[in-house]
Amino acid sequence: MGWSQGLFRALWRALSKEVKEHVGTDQLGNKYYYIPEYKNWRGQTIREKRFVEAANKKEVDYEVGDIPTEWEAWIRRTRKTPPTMEEILNNEKYREEIKIKSKNFYENEKLPSKETKEELFAPPVQTQIKGHASAPYFGKEEPSAAPTSTGKTFQPGSWMPQDGKSHNQ
Repeated sequence: MGWSQGLFRALWRALSKEVKEHVGTDQLGNKYYYIPEYKNWRGQTIREKRFVEAANKKEVDYEVGDIPTEWEAWIRRTRKTPPTMEEILNNEKYREEIKIKSKNFYENEKLPSKETKEELFAPPVQTQIKGHASAPYFGKEEPSAAPTSTGKTFQPGSWMPQDGKSHNQ
């Protein structure tokens, strides 16, 4: 940002009643600010603003871990109050404990051996394929003109159109 933009922004804040309040600083050196809701000179209500000034101002893009999750939740308005340093440190300690516990769990978890797998699972069943269920002669030797049924299964017959004669005669 050039010096002219900084001067213009300072002048704008002075005229528009936009006053930023320093809310806190995280362990990475980022500073967090809050501008409360106010009415501008035209009577419009301007909603509150929350923003961060990065400790490393040369970098434009943020990466994962540049802002603690507690502060990010405050900036995105998913929490009302800004976090305290004790809360952030307690949460980091808890995350480290969870990482250690999950690592220990996966190391202690043993995959079943080949012999154990064979004991757990039944052998595969061999099936005989006779044809496709959508075929009109599924399970029959040859298609017939009349449908057949054995009570449990229904076999449709084959139908052939008549020679141009109407069925209504």
